[in-house]
Amino acid sequence: MTVGQPATSSLGTSFSRRSVLGGIGTGTLLATMPGIAFAKEPGTSFPGLTRIIHEYVAEKKVAGMMAMIGFGQAPAQVISAGSLKLGGDTGVGPNTLWRMYSQTKPITGMATMMLVEDGLISLDQPLSDFFPEFADMQVLLDPEGALENVELAKAPITIRQLQTHTAGLGYTIISKGPIQKAYLAAGLTPGRVSRNPIPGIDAGAPTPDIMTFVKRLSELPLVYQPGTQWSYSLSHDVLSAVIEKVSGKPLDQFLQERMFGPLGMTNMFYHVPADRAADLADNYAPFAGALIPVDPGATSIYLDKPAFAFGSTGLVGTAGDYDRFLQMLLGFGKLGDVRVMKPETVKLGMSNLLPETASTKDTWVANHGFGAGGRSGLGTEVSPAGTFGWGGAAGTSAFVDTVRGLRAGGYTQYIPSNAYPFQSDFPKYVYADLTGTAQAGAGKTSP
Repeated sequence: MTVGQPATSSLGTSFSRRSVLGGIGTGTLLATMPGIAFAKEPGTSFPGLTRIIHEYVAEKKVAGMMAMIGFGQAPAQVISAGSLKLGGDTGVGPNTLWRMYSQTKPITGMATMMLVEDGLISLDQPLSDFFPEFADMQVLLDPEGALENVELAKAPITIRQLQTHTAGLGYTIISKGPIQKAYLAAGLTPGRVSRNPIPGIDAGAPTPDIMTFVKRLSELPLVYQPGTQWSYSLSHDVLSAVIEKVSGKPLDQFLQERMFGPLGMTNMFYHVPADRAADLADNYAPFAGALIPVDPGATSIYLDKPAFAFGSTGLVGTAGDYDRFLQMLLGFGKLGDVRVMKPETVKLGMSNLLPETASTKDTWVANHGFGAGGRSGLGTEVSPAGTFGWGGAAGTSAFVDTVRGLRAGGYTQYIPSNAYPFQSDFPKYVYADLTGTAQAGAGKTSP
């Protein structure tokens, strides 16, 4: 399924692992930001976006939806409609917990940059310095071919490559053929969707801990030569292992001490507490004009403790907490009086870190840069300078624009995220209102 297309009418084709966990609308997440000044002052209303959000809920395409948009360090404006579940009495609001999925990646990316700032790692340092088993890797001659048909890696995997999905690693939601089957058999499946089986999704048995995860991963061939190809991957899970190895603390503890605690992000979890189950929105799958509940909040799989804190996915939190992360990025490491990173570190993390040797042709990030876990602007018309962000598999989207001092997040819960255009078009909705270019009918939500 091409990113950005609506889901098809067959469960067998709609619910591929890629469409559920990987179809996150990244192909146009930041691709259409206008390179012009805002026609309206900060503090304006967002009539087009408000209409779109209310139409989604009125047409029962989603149970609930929220957007938070702010300038600089000022409080965000909030647009919301609907409830935590279809027909429910509890409306979405500041306490609503949303599954962030791949919006976890920029958080892990910035945590990795903290270690760079500390001088404990460097971007071009080989991964084998921390995990020797990744030295002398084998590489598939055909990304979808036999596991025995390999050659030696021509260069080492580096931290930079892990940050930018150019390390040559695979992903069960992207890879095909024998390597995908090998990943599934090895339990290299970080995404959690539901307690119940979903057609087309082979979840596999997860590895028991992060160190077993990276060991098993090192025993399988790479899909591409390191540094040659952008390919969405397990790289931020490997970075979570690097963080633990270097800091001596698992990722969730590191984040709590270095980021979540100092920034006041008190509603961000890998393991949702039982007393917060009532705040967790239901997750749905659009199918044949209806919404099928795949992970109800009251019995969510996120109420179970995960095997370990994944670097690529797994965080659940409020829109307000993620907005505090965006405020920190927009403040170049500072939120209010609290500084968690140096300005130069954050700027580097949001810049284009892609190796010069890596191709992005025909990928989700073609004609764009990529930084520490998210797309970054190259300073072109289609890739404006100062932009950085990523999306999540349940339809969420978040970005900052440091040139214009803007931060924005859109939140809802449906999979696959490309069933509707909300995620992929969210930046367009925001910029259309700010530039006064919204057109009549822009809020129509039918794919």
